[in-house]
Amino acid sequence: MNLSEKIADIQLFKQVGACADELGLETYVIGGFVRDLLLNRPCKDIDFVCVGDGIQLAKKVAQTYGSNTKVNIFKNFGTANIRVGDYEVEFVGARKESYRFDSRKPEVEAGTLQEDQERRDFTINALAISVNASSFGVLLDPFEGLKDMKRKLIRTPLDPDITFSDDPLRMMRAIRFAAQLQYDIEPDTFDGIVHNAHRLSIISGERVIDELNKIIMTKKPSYGFKLLFVSGLLNEFFPEMVELQGVDSVGDQSHKDNFYHTLQVLDNICPHTDNLWLRWAAIMHDIAKPATKRFHPKSGWTFHGHEDKGARMTPGIFRRLKLPMDERMKYVQKLVKLHLRPIALVNDKVTDSALRRLLFEAGDDIDDLMKLCRADVTSKNDNKVKRFLANFDKVDNKLKQVEEKDQVRNFQPPISGDEIMSIFGINPSKVVGQLKEEIKEAILDGKIRNNKSEALELMYSLAEEKGLKKTEKQP
Repeated sequence: MNLSEKIADIQLFKQVGACADELGLETYVIGGFVRDLLLNRPCKDIDFVCVGDGIQLAKKVAQTYGSNTKVNIFKNFGTANIRVGDYEVEFVGARKESYRFDSRKPEVEAGTLQEDQERRDFTINALAISVNASSFGVLLDPFEGLKDMKRKLIRTPLDPDITFSDDPLRMMRAIRFAAQLQYDIEPDTFDGIVHNAHRLSIISGERVIDELNKIIMTKKPSYGFKLLFVSGLLNEFFPEMVELQGVDSVGDQSHKDNFYHTLQVLDNICPHTDNLWLRWAAIMHDIAKPATKRFHPKSGWTFHGHEDKGARMTPGIFRRLKLPMDERMKYVQKLVKLHLRPIALVNDKVTDSALRRLLFEAGDDIDDLMKLCRADVTSKNDNKVKRFLANFDKVDNKLKQVEEKDQVRNFQPPISGDEIMSIFGINPSKVVGQLKEEIKEAILDGKIRNNKSEALELMYSLAEEKGLKKTEKQP
């Protein structure tokens, strides 16, 4: 199927073309939709550019879809959009842009199609297809974007120093596209990123993290992170991760490079989850190793307590990176803190109490924690990897057996604080919390089973020691 046949398959293009012809507007579908159409990738965002008034064209197209089609107009940007079925459709007049050094927001004025294509970030995003009847389906490719697609190359249409200095977010986008498409970045274009990495400081944290999250959600995010690292961009916004890189040696004793280990863990977990925050837990699990690194002549390199310190570092890193400070952050923090716990449970002498405590602390996230633990096995020794994974299978089985028996994965206290206050006729106080905590500890230690009758029996015994008595109305 050729290009004109591909777009003829989509009724919207003929409709926009007919409206454009009525208004006498030279009009093209441009940018990401064209790229993805040629790559046979799904895309629901369609951009039309016309040489003239894009808002006028949007209104005309909307009329053909009936009065219920709403036109959203953004006069300051000279754009308008409508929704057509599953498609988000944007219309804009062709324009040229100029930039102030301290801002990525352009000063815009009307321009030609050529000038509009020149302002695009990459050659593969500068492709345009005519929708006017007289030239329907004709591809305009002034910067050889098609060749770059065949060569699997990310390249800027103009001098990369100008492209990236004008809008430094394009550096993140270059690496994001390279990671998503598994393309190379053309050498001069990559040099432009290196030269302008410091310019990322004028971009808002929200825009940077949006691009980073898209890199993290690719099939093999390590590729994008390596490009971020080598270009210098990663150090601009995530220096804690850069600090993981490197190997220290004392005599013949060295530790592994924790940066590349982290990337391997991230790649390992990706086939097993599309959960962005579990992937973030993989990124963060060893983040405190540089801060906890010590060398001892007998035991060699150690990172004692890196899981606890990493958990403490997580809120600060999330806040600075403009990541959500809510349950998602707490989820990552929990997995970072617990990621070493399962391997300690392999030993046959481990008590059910230790298993109950992990189930209690991990709760519904125990399965994700085990995925992280398995991903954390990165040895080049295949036999060692098989042995570690088999150990995690043993831990999994132990956890399932204990959960089936004791049901502590979603532990709810058998007796609430309100019940304690009612039974003993007391107000909220420290002793109520003490009773709840002692009952919980007794259940986790296996001293009593997780049921109300045994919890009540223990509560009365503990209360007597504390000098508490039942109220008369209690049986």
